[in-house]
Amino acid sequence: MRENPQAVRAEDFSSARQSLAEAARRGGDVLAALPEPGQRSPEQRATAAAAKDAARALRCRFMDAHAEAVYDELTDGRTRHLRLAALAEAAAGAFPGLVPTADQLAAERLRPQAGKEGHEIDQGIFFSRVLRSPVAGPHLLDTMLRPTPRALRLLPEFIRTGSADLGSVRLQRTGGVARLTMCRDDCLNAEDDRQVDDMETAVDLALLDPAVSVGLLRGGEMTHPRYRGRRVFSAGINLKALHAGGISLVDFLLRRELGYIHKLLRGVLAVDGGRWHSPTIEKPWVAVVDGFAIGGGAQLLLVFDQVLAAADAYLSLPAADEGIIPGAANLRLTRRAGPRLSRQVILTGRRIQASEPDARLLVDEIAESDELDAAAERCLARLQSPAVVANRRMQTLAEETREEFLRYMAEFSLQQALRLYSDDVIGKAGRFNAKKVVLEADGG
Repeated sequence: MRENPQAVRAEDFSSARQSLAEAARRGGDVLAALPEPGQRSPEQRATAAAAKDAARALRCRFMDAHAEAVYDELTDGRTRHLRLAALAEAAAGAFPGLVPTADQLAAERLRPQAGKEGHEIDQGIFFSRVLRSPVAGPHLLDTMLRPTPRALRLLPEFIRTGSADLGSVRLQRTGGVARLTMCRDDCLNAEDDRQVDDMETAVDLALLDPAVSVGLLRGGEMTHPRYRGRRVFSAGINLKALHAGGISLVDFLLRRELGYIHKLLRGVLAVDGGRWHSPTIEKPWVAVVDGFAIGGGAQLLLVFDQVLAAADAYLSLPAADEGIIPGAANLRLTRRAGPRLSRQVILTGRRIQASEPDARLLVDEIAESDELDAAAERCLARLQSPAVVANRRMQTLAEETREEFLRYMAEFSLQQALRLYSDDVIGKAGRFNAKKVVLEADGG
């Protein structure tokens, strides 16, 4: 009698699941017997690393073999739409040992980056395999293009008033233009988990409001002593939050790329089912750079249809100095500016001044600061042509397919997690905190 292949696969899945849970328990017992990560001797660190490596190798093998079965179980055969955090939480409950539990993550959040166990690397393994799957990856991508519950809750009021103050982002609709102003004036619009949530909500509202035909993103006036009263676009990732352990792999680094930045590029997924001609609602976007666009700020510009910059502004991607991967910039900057300039900017930290010729590969128009408002209004008017949306959709398809983006993000999920807990990033965290102590002692 021939065996039922489906039954054999189910038995293999069940056995592998049990083996994973048992191996994770053994590894957890090893770590629990050691001092806290920051207090371990070299020998104890080696013991911890060996235990983690063994468990992670098993997680990789498990997900390589069963990613689609895992995802289908968590999403009820892809009938449920679980965003990143909810998916990770469900995986922790259904598959013990696969990803960290809520308690483990809560304990990690209380520690500085240098004192963490590195459980987020296990999340990186999980998401890398989910996104790599030709079945699970597209489903998760579509899930992340759906409007957030917060945006749907705020949408009726925004449609009625044309105004929303989300905290770190203000949104105002005037004349068919959704004007998003980043207003983290205390930290030069440096991004953290909070700002990612506010930005995604603002982008959703702008895309869902039928009275909006084009979006504008600009930085507000700062209260920071060095830039008081001046507009600034973005200082990138909030390094203070990163080194304090407050930047999350799932809620910041992955959500940012798969959430609002991807929505800027491809639009928000319509959930009412009434759009037979296109599943997404897309609109053109304009960015105006005052002061500088550093790191994550420069990454943002790569998905905008038009970028304007003040003549004295500059762009930079100091990824090598920060020690982490600059989002999807490795994918997009090469296509915008070519491999040579991309390597100079990302690998060596080259700063691009708006006034130099190479800036025209990244910026569409340069204007003096007092002429920037008028230049922005002219650009917004041009992008309200009825043919713009269809043509930008075709250009996006030609420049970056969903399959290419998924392949990149699958690798990014793991490599960025590894970078967060690499020795050089941990070392930078220590130097940052030491410098901060000195500055505070000196009254700086």
